[in-house]
Amino acid sequence: MKEFILLGSTGSIGTQTLEIVAQYPDRFRVTALSANHNIDLVEQQIRQFKPELVSVGSKTGRKELLERLVDFPQRPEVLVGPEGVVHVAAYGSAPMVITGIVGVAGLKPTLAAIEAGKDLGLANKETLVAGGPVVLPRIQAKGTKLIPVDSEHSAIFQCLQGVPAGGLKGIILTASGGAFRDWPTERLAQVTPKDALKHPNWVMGQKITVDSATLMNKGLEVIEAHWLFGQLSYDDIRIVIHPQSIIHSLIELKDTSVLAQLGWPDMRLPILYALGYPERIEAPWRPLDLTTCGDLTFREPDHQKYPCMDLAFAAGRAAGTMPAVLNAANEEVVGLFLEEAASFLAIPRLLTATCEAHNNIHNPSLEDIVEADLWARRTLRDLAQKQAVVV
Repeated sequence: MKEFILLGSTGSIGTQTLEIVAQYPDRFRVTALSANHNIDLVEQQIRQFKPELVSVGSKTGRKELLERLVDFPQRPEVLVGPEGVVHVAAYGSAPMVITGIVGVAGLKPTLAAIEAGKDLGLANKETLVAGGPVVLPRIQAKGTKLIPVDSEHSAIFQCLQGVPAGGLKGIILTASGGAFRDWPTERLAQVTPKDALKHPNWVMGQKITVDSATLMNKGLEVIEAHWLFGQLSYDDIRIVIHPQSIIHSLIELKDTSVLAQLGWPDMRLPILYALGYPERIEAPWRPLDLTTCGDLTFREPDHQKYPCMDLAFAAGRAAGTMPAVLNAANEEVVGLFLEEAASFLAIPRLLTATCEAHNNIHNPSLEDIVEADLWARRTLRDLAQKQAVVV
């Protein structure tokens, strides 16, 4: 029985992780979990999985949850807010934390888990995108295992098993191309949030689905890959459009061999791999059949259609607090787009303006990163208001 802690239990990663726990009740047990405001779902999860400690987003939510659980004999302790999430991340003797929190809110809990000596199943890009300069040294100092849950980074991690030190030459991240991969660029001026949320391959949360449409998700994955895989040079990380999402990413070795990990588009596989690592656990899911999955095609991404991709490369190369600024500004502008308060084409324009206004700190502390994140959010919204970029 492997015990673990789950951060972000009501999100896409969290709910799929708990599906796996339900499927393998003799192998996995969640001892603590954090959520935000979905009290209905949290109550269901508590009754089904019986965690010892829970954190929710507000005092009101805590009060409601405790009232609902008054008849439940295994009612957990319930904490509140960001401090509660940090306590959950470091709780007890469970050796692993799955981090499914969206955004930079996952940074402090991740650091708390590292300090508690727990291994990480990382589904939160922002932990390394924004916090890489602080998080990676702590991981190295504590000897924590870092196992990516993101499908592309999990694919790379799996392909690297058995590759000798110094054997890696480069990484190829595959991208579906998102909702607009087959749209002409001139049509993007008419894009609505409803259009952007129609992902052709994956079922994901709203924010990451919009990021897929702009290809910002892949740009952030580039920065994350830089930190995950030996601070690999940005010149050695490529993006290719692979519409079928069967090959989840590839590695190129110094002898020119290329290794790939393939599978149906299903996030349960990288989650199960992270939970079971280094074991390979037999799963009852439909196996990949190369004779039925159709042609596998690849093409270079269109830089005119996907300017956010180049912004991410530039921020990664600038290093310091610039990736944190790009990430935070992107969260804000995607929120504005989903509220129909900013157009789709305004996303890269506002991100560029925010990054250009930032005074980069090259060797940041955690406080510098947090302040850069807050600055970027204020600046992005101020710029949006001044430019009156509306649909």
